Amino acid sequence: MISRRIIKNIAYVIILLVPFFLFFSRNKVFQDLKLKMVGLSAGPVRLISVPFKEAKKILYYHRTFEEYKRLNREVNTLKNRLVGLEEALKENTRLERLLKFQRNQVYSSVVANVIGRNPSYWNSAMIIDKGSLDGIRQGFPVVDSAGVVGKVAEVGPKTSKVILLTDPEFSAAALVQESRESGLVSGTLRGLCRMKYMNPGADIQVGNKIITSKLSSSFPEGLLIGQVVEISSTSKDLAAECVIEPAVSLSQLEEVLVIVK
Repeated sequence: MISRRIIKNIAYVIILLVPFFLFFSRNKVFQDLKLKMVGLSAGPVRLISVPFKEAKKILYYHRTFEEYKRLNREVNTLKNRLVGLEEALKENTRLERLLKFQRNQVYSSVVANVIGRNPSYWNSAMIIDKGSLDGIRQGFPVVDSAGVVGKVAEVGPKTSKVILLTDPEFSAAALVQESRESGLVSGTLRGLCRMKYMNPGADIQVGNKIITSKLSSSFPEGLLIGQVVEISSTSKDLAAECVIEPAVSLSQLEEVLVIVK
């Protein structure tokens, strides 16, 4: 007599083999049945898979978000480095231009950095990081590669105050490069200069260049001061005057040369 255990084992084998047989059978009846079974099971499978899909999305979202934050930090770091490199490149370009100008001059000079300004008198004065310990003295001329900047007014051990050529206290003997008419240049506090005491009826035109004269007690001759933008008087009976736009962009100065000899 067959034991119950053997019967159970046979039943289990049949249960396992029947789906296997139905699945791989090519009989049309079984094929239709198989398709119906797959269709019936598709709904529950989709329903069960929804939470897994959502969980997967959440998992990938967190991973993506963390990756985004990391990349964003790297981008900000690279941006800061790029800004630093651009500033270094601009500084190198300015210094190269200034040093080239320095090498081409016959007089000795010291390179100084602009370290301070008075916000109320931006076009009047500035502070540089060179003083008496660097050989700077009161009255020394200050220039850059574009032309005249001003002259030293006060000197400390390590810093100095420079009055700019647009300050009313600034003055320098100058001449018109084209016609050689001479006069005195001083500041106006409007970001411009004025050249006075020229001969009545002086030959001067808008666009003429104004340079330092050898009569100047502070500046070497031939340094560019600026360009004539307006003529005040051309009468034969009145002294001629003109308004000058400085050659140097005073608001953008970062490095200058102080002429020491």
